[in-house]
Amino acid sequence: MDFEFLRPVEQQLFEEIVSAESHNLGSQLLVHTQSSGIPDLENVQIAIVSVNENRLAEGYEDEFLNFNKIRRSFYSLFPGNWHLNIADLGSIEKGEAVEDTYFALQSLVKELLKKNIIPVILGGSQDLIYAQYRAYDFVEQMVNLVNVDSRFDLGDAEKPINNKSYIGKIVVNKPYNLFNYSNVGYQTYYNSQEEIGLMERLFFDSFRLGEVSNNIRIVEPVMRDANLVGIDLNAVNASSINSSPNNSPNGFDGKEICALARYAGISDKISSFGIYEYTSNYSETGNMLIAQMIWYFIEGVNYRSNENTLSAKKDFIKYQVPIEEEILVFFKSPRTGRWWIEIPFISNSNTKLKRHTLLPCNHEDYLEACNQVIPERWYKTKRKNEV
Repeated sequence: MDFEFLRPVEQQLFEEIVSAESHNLGSQLLVHTQSSGIPDLENVQIAIVSVNENRLAEGYEDEFLNFNKIRRSFYSLFPGNWHLNIADLGSIEKGEAVEDTYFALQSLVKELLKKNIIPVILGGSQDLIYAQYRAYDFVEQMVNLVNVDSRFDLGDAEKPINNKSYIGKIVVNKPYNLFNYSNVGYQTYYNSQEEIGLMERLFFDSFRLGEVSNNIRIVEPVMRDANLVGIDLNAVNASSINSSPNNSPNGFDGKEICALARYAGISDKISSFGIYEYTSNYSETGNMLIAQMIWYFIEGVNYRSNENTLSAKKDFIKYQVPIEEEILVFFKSPRTGRWWIEIPFISNSNTKLKRHTLLPCNHEDYLEACNQVIPERWYKTKRKNEV
């Protein structure tokens, strides 16, 4: 793999790694250094890369991003009982224009996806998700995006892209690869009623901060159906991440954001993961929390069940629930205990949507259906299939 735009991990930091405790993560990673070059990615499952780009952030101030503090915190952790090979590819520097940075990130993610390597992206401004998403242009199937964020970030698609309007660009720009967008943790006072209404009209999923905090398991099916995930660090409350850039008193606490990262990791479908809105002003506590988010994502990947619903469906337990004029069909895996609900496939619809005929759900959805309540996500997905 020849990517001249990748900058190696700083020599001083690498020397700290090799001289540290012999059993921590730093001693076990394959690291891109000046002396050794980009590591051989054969048999690598996860590759970490940082992206020093934040020029399209609202209120942008010229700042040189440095992810060494996150790396130092991450390297100091001990691995779990993992059977994974992890590489640190270093950093993508700012291009001459933001579009150049996008192109570099898109190219890298695309190549990693082709090699079945999961990119873990540490980024500046969250508009970088647009490049992460565009890397899926070569994929034959449509994709689902989950964003952990206090804002929807739809913005005005007619205006230039920034870190508060990239979702609008994903929706309207060709090629049209997006099947579903889900927001986890939105806070109503940060979103206009127009954006909330647009989310409903597009049949996108949204989960308020309060309902997720009260029962974090409700987002597991959404994560299970996602292909790419992005986390805005501003979705974490200021006291948990202890950082000057984040002044929001409300948001996920450290335990909750790590649980969401683990849900993302354990999903069989998620093939890229990004953490965005980082600045160099984060405290040691904030950097350690980000390091632990990466740790929990990797922990989740290690425990993936690799349950292929197409081939395993014949072994699932089938439940049929008559409701109104429908018969809802649920499936439960006897191996993992996970649930799915069948979406009627429209024969004349886009063949890219066929994979969405089994929609992840949870046991509560089945119980509600037994009480004659149609699951909201079933209804939204069925409507999207009909459009």
